Amino acid sequence: MNHNTPAPLSPRPLRHLIQTQRRVMSGAQLKAHGVSTASAHEQCRAGGPWQQVLPGVYLLHPGPPSSEERLHATLLYAGRTQERRGPLDAVPVQPAAGDAPPTPAAVYTDALITGLAALTLHGFSSTPPLLSLDHIDVIVPRTRRLRSTEFARLVRATGLPTPVQIEGVPVAPVPRAVADAVAQLSDAGAVRRLLTEAVRGGHCEPAAVVRELTQARLLTRPHVVDAVDSLLAEGRAIAEDRLYTMVREYGLPDPVWNVDLRLPGGPHLGGLDAYWPDQAVAVELDTRATRHGVRQEGDELWNEYARKREHLERLGITVVHITPRKLRESIEQQATVVRTALMASGDRDPAAYVVVLPR
Repeated sequence: MNHNTPAPLSPRPLRHLIQTQRRVMSGAQLKAHGVSTASAHEQCRAGGPWQQVLPGVYLLHPGPPSSEERLHATLLYAGRTQERRGPLDAVPVQPAAGDAPPTPAAVYTDALITGLAALTLHGFSSTPPLLSLDHIDVIVPRTRRLRSTEFARLVRATGLPTPVQIEGVPVAPVPRAVADAVAQLSDAGAVRRLLTEAVRGGHCEPAAVVRELTQARLLTRPHVVDAVDSLLAEGRAIAEDRLYTMVREYGLPDPVWNVDLRLPGGPHLGGLDAYWPDQAVAVELDTRATRHGVRQEGDELWNEYARKREHLERLGITVVHITPRKLRESIEQQATVVRTALMASGDRDPAAYVVVLPR
């Protein structure tokens, strides 16, 4: 007897398969359970119990797919999978009465959900429910020989971002998902809502979104440029609010806010977000992102920051640089840095006299 020959298809293994597996499977997964392609197609005949929802992907019930099934169907079509199995799952067996049926979890590679579907999974309130989306965007390597079809829309990329796992689904990070969603949107209001929620909801910093939009070459679109301008203003306002919160909640002395410094009768020294005149300590928020891209060390704006800082420190003024990300992720640590600078002021030589003006 040839033990390598699959057993003939019968109603019992099909019923067992529906009970013990996720209800959406690829043709390769079905073959691993002894179901041939011909048998799968027979189950998908008109009025049959199964349906083929994407090429090579089968739904093991006749009704419409759920939102979870659409996500997994898209990943099964676009990516590569392997099943995480325990030692007893190698060969399907009929579960004993009262036992919970095993549900092996697929491990997907070379594909991750992006765009509006990804943002909905990240918890965005401004994106539609998954079931109402006409398409589910999925990032795949540029070399994959696939095409968009039905509700699966491919987004080709030279390199895939590191996925975020949300309930077993590999999802693009928020900045990348925002850029892929914006690429499909022509409504300025919808774009602005997405960008605003990304920042206001604490999902990411404006600089990360602008970087992804720049790499996707979306900043040539006027409605995207306008939304980015609003995003940058929103991001700075949030960072300023966190700075106020840091001073108040961590017991720092009140500074003068948003000021310009000048030498008496001399040149303008630059603007500062917070300044403690008695201690000659300043805080400057580093929000170096523009709608043309993200500023990097060595560029013109960075050099301007560095020149101002060096000039002020030559005058005896300590400048503490704080990024919006540090304020969001480690506000207590930033408060400690500022407090240390204030306490150390008594050990330094007196600073030069400067004129403090409202900005």
